[in-house]
Amino acid sequence: MIVLGVESSCDETGLALYDTQRGLLAHALYSQVAMHEQYGGVVPELASRDHIRRAIPLLQQVLAESGIARNDIDAIAYTQGPGLAGALLVGASIACGLGLALDKPMLGVHHLEGHLLSPLLASDPPTFPFVALLVSGGHTQLMRVDGVGQYALLGETLDDAAGEAFDKSAKLLGLGYPGGPAISRMAEFGDPTAYQLPRPMLHSKNLDFSFSGLKTAVLTLVKNHTNICDQDKANIARAFVDALVEVLVAKCLAALKQTGLKRLVIAGGVGANQQLRSALNAAAEKRRFRVYYPELEFCTDNGAMIAFAGAMRLQIKPEAAQRDYAFNVRPRWPLDELGI
Repeated sequence: MIVLGVESSCDETGLALYDTQRGLLAHALYSQVAMHEQYGGVVPELASRDHIRRAIPLLQQVLAESGIARNDIDAIAYTQGPGLAGALLVGASIACGLGLALDKPMLGVHHLEGHLLSPLLASDPPTFPFVALLVSGGHTQLMRVDGVGQYALLGETLDDAAGEAFDKSAKLLGLGYPGGPAISRMAEFGDPTAYQLPRPMLHSKNLDFSFSGLKTAVLTLVKNHTNICDQDKANIARAFVDALVEVLVAKCLAALKQTGLKRLVIAGGVGANQQLRSALNAAAEKRRFRVYYPELEFCTDNGAMIAFAGAMRLQIKPEAAQRDYAFNVRPRWPLDELGI
C-alpha cells in the first residue's frame, strides 16, 4: 500500500509517500520560519496562504523523487487536527481534492499521533508498549502507548507547553523566532551557577507539568538587568534550559517507574534539543532503560509522519478510509480520544 501524507497544521507544509513494503519513498518539506520571523511568531492567515502556494509543487517533487505515478497512490492521509483551523483546511481541501480527482480513499490523521509514531520510522524503532513524551510548541504530554490507537494519558501541561516556554523566554532575551534553537545555542555559553530558576511541579505527586512560572522567572531576571549583556543572556538561557530539562527528565523517569516499562519515546520538535537528549541518554544509561528519538528531520512537523500514521491505521482497519470526500478539521482534538 502506497500512502500519500499531507501535513499543514501550522507553519510547515509537508508531503510524503510511504510504502508499507518498502518504507518511506520520498518526503518534501517547506518551512515558513523566515516569513514569520519578522512578526515574532506564526501569523495564521499568512500560514494558510503559503500552504496553498507550496503544496502542489511539493507533491510534484515527491512524485518525481519516488518515481511513483499519481495513479499508483493507494490512499491519501491528511492532518485533520489539532492545529490552526485555516492551515488545516488548506491541507484537507487539497488532499480531498486529489482524492476525488484520482478516485482514491481518504483518511484524516491526528497530528500528535503522527509525532507519536514518528520514531518508528527510524532504523532502530521501538516496540510496543512504551512511554512517550510528546513535547512540542503546543503540547507537552506523557502517554502510555500499547499500540496504534491505544493511548493512555499519564500527564500533561497545565499551562504553557515546553516549546511555548522556549519561544517566549527566547523572545524576552531578544533572541528572535523560533526561540527553541536560539536559546539552546545561547545556553551553551552560560555559567550553570550564575542563576537558579524554579523547577515547577518537580516534586508533585503526579505526572503533570507547568512552565508558565518558569517563563515568568525569566522575565523577572531580565527586568532586573538595566543593560543586559550577551553573557547575562547566556547565563539566563542556561538556567532556563537546565530547569526545563530537569523537569522533563524527572517526569519521564517517574512515568517509567509508574508503568513499569523500560522503553521511552521522545517525539515532537523539542525532542531535537541536544541538552534534553544528553540528559535523557545519561539517565537511560544509569537507570537501564532505552530511549528512542525520531530522526532529526522528523522531529518537527512533516508529511512522512502523517503518511506513516495513515498507513499504520489503514493496515489495521482498511474500512477507515472514506470516499465521500467531504471533510472537516478539528483544531482541538485530544489524543486520548483516538481509538482504532
